[in-house]
Amino acid sequence: MTDWATVSNLATAGGTLVLASATFSSVRSANRSARAAERSVQAALRPLLISSRVEAPEQKLYWQDGHWAKLPGSAGYLRPHEGALYLAASIRNVGPGLGVIHGWRLAERPQYAEHDHPPLASFRRQGRDLYIAPGDTSFWHSAIRESTDPDHAPLLSQIKERDRINIDLLYGDHEGGQRTISRFSFIARKENDSDWFCQVVRHWSVDRPDPR
Repeated sequence: MTDWATVSNLATAGGTLVLASATFSSVRSANRSARAAERSVQAALRPLLISSRVEAPEQKLYWQDGHWAKLPGSAGYLRPHEGALYLAASIRNVGPGLGVIHGWRLAERPQYAEHDHPPLASFRRQGRDLYIAPGDTSFWHSAIRESTDPDHAPLLSQIKERDRINIDLLYGDHEGGQRTISRFSFIARKENDSDWFCQVVRHWSVDRPDPR
């Protein structure tokens, strides 16, 4: 004799299982859609800094102590003056989002095989906010004014020797996320004892998986 109560319970349990499976699949699909939408938004906000083109317009830079300089496209600026060291680079944002530079550091002698990004604690904080609009050319600049600064003597020696100099820039989007570190290499121009060529040689992602 058929136990209709048992059959009914089994049917109810089966229906509940099917409903749960459908709900689980729906939630997973919604989560994937949400993650895809989030990645799309982040990609639209993401900056990426590289050296500017040679034909980029010349820029006039002014430091807070009154020092000033003219910076051509694709150029770096490394200049000792009255005991201080002035640094600058002509850069371009090839990403779709507004870039905000947070800090910089003097990198070690040329090294290109590192897999991990430099420690964030080693970066100097910018004295002023520097913004680079998407698709536009702008600049980075800073200075070391104290001879007792640990980076003063090594950097001054590299400038005088016309050695290759690496400087890392830490930056992110205008919301404070998607931090990236880009290494810019300053190479002395042979035709002029005071001019430097600037090129980007490495990028590291800080807040997202590294693409390598």
